[in-house]
Amino acid sequence: MTSPARRAPASHAPELLIVTGMSGAGRTTAANVLEDLGWYVVDNLPPELLPRLADLGGRTQGAVPRIAAVVDVRSGSFFTELTDALEDLARDGDEPQILFLEASDEVLVRRFEAVRRPHPLQGEGRVIDGITREREMLRDLRGEADIVIETSDLNVHQLAEKMVNAFHAEPEPRLRVTVMSFGFKYGLPVDADLVADMRFLPNPHWVPELRPQTGMDPAVRHYVLSQPGSARFLGLYHELLQVVTDGYRREGKRYATIALGCTGGKHRSVAMAEAVAEALMADEVDVVVVHRDLGRE
Repeated sequence: MTSPARRAPASHAPELLIVTGMSGAGRTTAANVLEDLGWYVVDNLPPELLPRLADLGGRTQGAVPRIAAVVDVRSGSFFTELTDALEDLARDGDEPQILFLEASDEVLVRRFEAVRRPHPLQGEGRVIDGITREREMLRDLRGEADIVIETSDLNVHQLAEKMVNAFHAEPEPRLRVTVMSFGFKYGLPVDADLVADMRFLPNPHWVPELRPQTGMDPAVRHYVLSQPGSARFLGLYHELLQVVTDGYRREGKRYATIALGCTGGKHRSVAMAEAVAEALMADEVDVVVVHRDLGRE
């Protein structure tokens, strides 16, 4: 495939975002939010047209500064041309971000059954057959994604909030980090970029007066952060995150999820997530704290 012969001046090149992911994982909601945020959104675009779309956006002389293209398996055989399209964009100096919407097989099956629509790849088989084929097709693309949003436990409003946090306009885009606590017994957060295990610290669950409290309570926070190794971990992990976030900025990554886990996501991970978030805020990082499993017990 040949990229457009005429390229727009680099100063007018629009910011380009490719929205993709599993069917049923929330692409439509994501596209709607981007449109509300002022992005020019093109849905179900054949991948071979991506370089031309970027070129046309540049010719608007800055009138269309941000373009989002929803690209997915609905485009059928055209979807296999996405790799070539991304290579063409790279040769022309365009570096699009890739947003990947993800959800578990079980959740996707329920969503398709709820709307009584077939999966675009299931053919004569079952919905799960289509999901399996799609996941295989998207494996490499998911690995290349700049942002992965796991929507299994999100409703449309929560997904919209994540999108706004990630893509609202700013004069100088800053790195946005979600610091998440979680319980290992409820499963790993699949959208985490980094995962740290707080189970090396004594569990407040076994202290009778602390058991009913959470890591948000001062007594539990003091207990967790005063344990041997806790302060050292916090200092070293903060230093590591400074290296990582500096690298994210250089690579143009604007959204990251850092997850800290303990057994149930109630005490140790909550207290340490709050402490890590406070340290990152001092580094001029936009931080959102999410306690995924707090209250599940």
